[in-house]
Amino acid sequence: MKAKQRKDITRREFIKHAGAGLLAAGLGADLISPRRARAAEKTLRILQWSHFVPRYDTEWFDRFAQQWGEAKNVKVTLDHIGLAEIPARTAAEISAGEGHDLIEWISPPAQFEPSVLDLTDINQEAQRRFGKQLPVSTLSSYNPHTRKYYGFSHGWTIDPGNYRKSLWAKVGKPDGPETWEDLVAFGGRIKKELGIQLGIGLSQELDSTMAAWALLWSFDTSIQDAQENVTINNPRAVEAVEYMARLYKVAMVPEVFSWTPVSNNQALIAGRASYILNSISAYRSAQKQVPEIAKDIFFVPALKGPRGTRWSSEHVIYVYIIPSYSKSADIAKEFLLHLVANYDQAMYASELYNSPAFFDGPVPSGSRGYPPVPGVRTARDLHKAWFEDDPFRIEGEAKGKLAPLKGAMEWSANVGYPGPASPAVGEVFGTFILPNMLAKAAQGMKPAEAVAEAEVQIKKIFSQWRNRGLIGGKV
Repeated sequence: MKAKQRKDITRREFIKHAGAGLLAAGLGADLISPRRARAAEKTLRILQWSHFVPRYDTEWFDRFAQQWGEAKNVKVTLDHIGLAEIPARTAAEISAGEGHDLIEWISPPAQFEPSVLDLTDINQEAQRRFGKQLPVSTLSSYNPHTRKYYGFSHGWTIDPGNYRKSLWAKVGKPDGPETWEDLVAFGGRIKKELGIQLGIGLSQELDSTMAAWALLWSFDTSIQDAQENVTINNPRAVEAVEYMARLYKVAMVPEVFSWTPVSNNQALIAGRASYILNSISAYRSAQKQVPEIAKDIFFVPALKGPRGTRWSSEHVIYVYIIPSYSKSADIAKEFLLHLVANYDQAMYASELYNSPAFFDGPVPSGSRGYPPVPGVRTARDLHKAWFEDDPFRIEGEAKGKLAPLKGAMEWSANVGYPGPASPAVGEVFGTFILPNMLAKAAQGMKPAEAVAEAEVQIKKIFSQWRNRGLIGGKV
């Protein structure tokens, strides 16, 4: 199986280049002729991002795809490239009208909708076989305005709070924060008394952006409503921005204005952060690099806002697209169904970084490449069992540290909530409007002015995509 040389590219670069992908997709879509029915060929070309957990690719997925191809008499070509290359590469292949049959993204690729196949059929078949898909995945692959599934989401990654238990115990909160206000009250004390900051970025990067979305949602607001009308300029958004300015003053330091996606991970592992918003990847790195720090890292669900609301953004959402030029669409769809049918292996190979989009799918019997888990029948059962007793727990660690993540589907939202992930939402996300809004207030701009400025930028983006007929709403 063919695999291209991987490149070390940060997620910040990925988001930066995604903006270029948006523009390229708009141009490329105009060059593509209408979709034509084509005979399926016994080949399948997959373009895959290089997973954050290397063993997922090297020890499982590559071999998994090849074995499936051999069993089906299909020649599988699998190419791994860096995240930053995915948007431009996708746009280039679509513009050329040739390339890979399956392209995987880790954010909703809604901007490519005009140039990809409608995957309603496979989404419906997957739900028939494996049960209802989680809303976070559906709203990241389906456009309710055009009634088209522009992608197929097989899984997602949870974005909990990671905290140092020993630090929070010293200020009387051993079980970690429960509310955003706890970050001010107890996180502020940790910084004042112990000299250790909170690790929430206010920078132009992925984690800062997801934290900004979570904050707005937990303060009962968002950039849009369910009908895709822009709603950012409201008293509760101003309240959320005022809160962040206050949190920065008491519990954070200026370096958060220039953080990259790895900064909060590095701060936590180095013992310089009491709390971060991130997936379990930072914890997994600590297990391998600094075991004593890993033993002190625990997890909490999404924090509650002032009225009890709590939401967190998914950390990663996996979405495959099939470009309209593909001659192997039926084979590609068959492979995707096979992937979902074996998602227990994907979960294990990713060290629980991947969570399934279809929680009610059955877990096959027999040898599965991991120690047997008694009493498991569905992906939901397995997810619960592994998060109660982490199979990757290191010696000396407490049991059940991941248990707070078992119900993550109840407090995880798609980018764009309460509306869908759309081309407009993707551009707002990729141009860092929300973390910029929070950073400006933290640096002295009046919160109401920061919100008003963000509204102007967001409305312009929404208007452009609405004029193309790809989103709903009126304002």
